[in-house]
Amino acid sequence: MLKICAASFAALFLFCSGNFAAAQDITLTSRDGSVEISGTLLGYDGEFFRVETIYGELTVDGSGVNCEGPGCPSLEDFVAEFSLSGASVMGEILVPALIQGFALREGLHLFTRMVDPDRTIFVLSTRDKAKELARISLRSSNSDEGFADLLAGEADIVMSLREVRDHEVQLAREAGLGDLRARGRVRVLALDALAPIVSQENPVGEVATPQLAQILAGEITSWQELGGPDAPITIHLREQGAGLAQAVVDRILTPIGGALPADVGRHATDVGLAAAVEDDPFGIGVTSAAIVGDAKTISLTGACGFTLTAERNSVKTEDYPLSAPLFLYLPERRLPKLGRDFLAYLRSAPAQLVVRRAGFTDQSPEEIPINAQGSRFANAIAAAGAEVPLSELQRMIGTFSGMKRLSTTFRFEVGSARLDAQSRSHVEQLARAVETGAYDTRQLVFVGFSDGEGPATANREIAQRRAEAVMEAMRSAAETANFDRVRITAEAFGEALPMACDDSAWGRQVNRRVEVWVR
Repeated sequence: MLKICAASFAALFLFCSGNFAAAQDITLTSRDGSVEISGTLLGYDGEFFRVETIYGELTVDGSGVNCEGPGCPSLEDFVAEFSLSGASVMGEILVPALIQGFALREGLHLFTRMVDPDRTIFVLSTRDKAKELARISLRSSNSDEGFADLLAGEADIVMSLREVRDHEVQLAREAGLGDLRARGRVRVLALDALAPIVSQENPVGEVATPQLAQILAGEITSWQELGGPDAPITIHLREQGAGLAQAVVDRILTPIGGALPADVGRHATDVGLAAAVEDDPFGIGVTSAAIVGDAKTISLTGACGFTLTAERNSVKTEDYPLSAPLFLYLPERRLPKLGRDFLAYLRSAPAQLVVRRAGFTDQSPEEIPINAQGSRFANAIAAAGAEVPLSELQRMIGTFSGMKRLSTTFRFEVGSARLDAQSRSHVEQLARAVETGAYDTRQLVFVGFSDGEGPATANREIAQRRAEAVMEAMRSAAETANFDRVRITAEAFGEALPMACDDSAWGRQVNRRVEVWVR
């Protein structure tokens, strides 16, 4: 007969049992012998045992127990191990650079060993190489493969250029990995953008976002329709499983209900895609803005005259309509201490510098002076209509006088009041800054904006509610903040400051946002 009781070790509840009939590979016994747990060892991170028992999976603080049995790890020879799998643009360029930066900061020796063309092991040891401390496995493939590896138990962290799919969320829950959309389970590592590129020989320098969608859907087939030569357009994209290719479909084709034609040229790498476009005078591709190669990036424009290019500032503020975050997805599982230290390092200022040097856009908040907002205010004046009178523009300028715009911008899922994944990560980032006192004695104003669809008064009311929702989300996330030391308010100007044309779903999505201004 089984006897079950609960005891607490280091704030963890453990179960104890009497006789255990089934053969198990480890037994954990409390120091005083009063609690005993038998089960199959699932993992040991240098501090905690993860054990499968008849009561389910338990996490046990190793400092409070003795381990007996053939499955017990060597505590002195423990080497932390964790693995990342997914998007090649992250696995081949960004993450290796960050691992190197982490090793330098920690004063560790780094050695790399290529297991196969897609997998590399990064070995971290003491500076004198006397003791191996960690092995980080990095598999570079695509976002689909990254989630598949996670679900198969072959990866601890997913590197993805797209958001997790509904079916992947469900499978992760069923596998005991938690909710991959929950707070703390998804993190934005860096920012990138989907950049349309052509050959340097191609005279076309800009394209409207709806036109880009029509090109990719095979509805515009000649460069002559875009003011270029009388020649057929050839399309170049990444392979189908790549997150970049899926992001192109999600962000550009899905809003118009379009589909890619069958004769799209597919490429295994971003570098290969860029090289193919440069060699094809009549080709067009959509690639990572960080990997354009010798091809030419063309701007996105619209009928209202706004023009945006995938440049650092427009990507960082998400004003560029095809900004693309680089995601890390983390299951509800404890990493070894060195793995947790690595994740903490990724948020640090030195790591953000590595991100910039690798060619991506970092997430360090920047304060943009009001005198650097000239083009935005000029666009606001040009786009103002009967429903946005001069008095409203004057009210907006008066509010922003003496303030700076924070580069952190919040946007929402299509057709929803829910913040998108990137913005949810921004909430946590801003909350941490407030908790650490970064904005003490200052004022933060959450400012809501809308698209121009519908009555201006209703749009301003919607924008106000969104600004207040983001403000409250940040307050809730900043659990240890002293809000007596920072003044936080919400304001809205609706459609008064458009960033893009309202003639497309992409433009309207860009215009629906919440900015943060600082005094």
